Amino acid sequence: MPRSDAVVITGYETLNCLGQDRASFARRLLAGESGIARSPRLEAEGLAFPVGEITGFAPAEHFGKEIELLDRGVQLAMVCAGRALAMAGLEPIGRFYDAVRVGVITGSGMPGIESQERALRQLYGEKASRLHPFSIPRAMANAASSQISMGWGARGACFTVSSACASSAHALGEAWRYLRAGDLDLVLAGGTDAPLSRGVLKAWEGMRVLAPAGENPAAACRPFSADRAGMVIAEGAAMFVLERAAAAQARGATILAELAGYGASADAGHITQPSAQGAAQAMRQALQRAGLKPEEVDYINAHGTATRLNDATEIAAIRQALGPAAEKVSISSTKSMHGHAMGASGAIELAAVLAALAAQQAPPTAHYTTPDPECDLDVTPNRARPRELRAALSNSFAFGGLNAVLAIRQWAAH
Repeated sequence: MPRSDAVVITGYETLNCLGQDRASFARRLLAGESGIARSPRLEAEGLAFPVGEITGFAPAEHFGKEIELLDRGVQLAMVCAGRALAMAGLEPIGRFYDAVRVGVITGSGMPGIESQERALRQLYGEKASRLHPFSIPRAMANAASSQISMGWGARGACFTVSSACASSAHALGEAWRYLRAGDLDLVLAGGTDAPLSRGVLKAWEGMRVLAPAGENPAAACRPFSADRAGMVIAEGAAMFVLERAAAAQARGATILAELAGYGASADAGHITQPSAQGAAQAMRQALQRAGLKPEEVDYINAHGTATRLNDATEIAAIRQALGPAAEKVSISSTKSMHGHAMGASGAIELAAVLAALAAQQAPPTAHYTTPDPECDLDVTPNRARPRELRAALSNSFAFGGLNAVLAIRQWAAH
């Protein structure tokens, strides 16, 4: 029987280069389609890198005069939050929950970067004597969580986690902690990043980890493949409604899945080079807290950035964490299709796990061409694979040696 204190997901939404709603995202994801392309806007600035850019998003369709206060990343998060609440049947929130028991926790690795770069361009490039009066509210790290809190009247704990590419996974994990501890009854959690700017792309280019401009854009991100050439930067957001199972059932909500466990660790090693030991520690912790055995994990949504070191290290970590069960688990990096949305990636990839559980298919690692002896587990090359999916892990690893792993269980599997 399911535990009444289990933390469950009752609503979610994602906006990314694969789609502007969860349905189109799931359809294209399981079809192995790529949302990665070159950006005419960025090419006009001399940047021919393949990116995961959301096309056709019209902020004016979602916001009125308040748009002046909202960085692009905040806009994406707010649209996702509203749709997630609507899916969960929680508009207004006060119909079922006391607002002081409702929290908002978001993750962002590069919060407000669009607004920051705009202000710096005006100040140093155009020699402006004054900046826009909303420059700070637009660019502050907590803008997304604060705007969501104000937009839907959530008066509980509200903050932003910024732990580079693990940000939104940490945010979701901390939401899980708050609910399990009984400190909150409902949490809107997830992440957002809109880092497609000249400054960000040139900075990543300097690290020599980006897929080069000459790559075929759609197939530029090839995680685990021996010919992988680097990561692809993307933008996007995903937000989730989390509540305890007993309360969700009492109000007749549809439960999509259980967020069953959360692991977090630090490598305490190199600032950019990952550690298999640190990642494995977070995976084991997530399993232990979820009450899952390694052989019960059917799918892992890998961090899988398509860089040489990350992919090989992650496979080694999976072997350490799962032992012999690693040989039977389906693994994929969905970044091969939606790119690396920095701090939002963990949330977008949780949406991918929900799509996989609903369809009972392991999503593919797209554009895989050549086996790599260092990445020798089943990485689900190129095509989604139908199989029973009872439980999954979603890995997020970040510069600074920060690791966050979420364990997700199919609710019907209890």
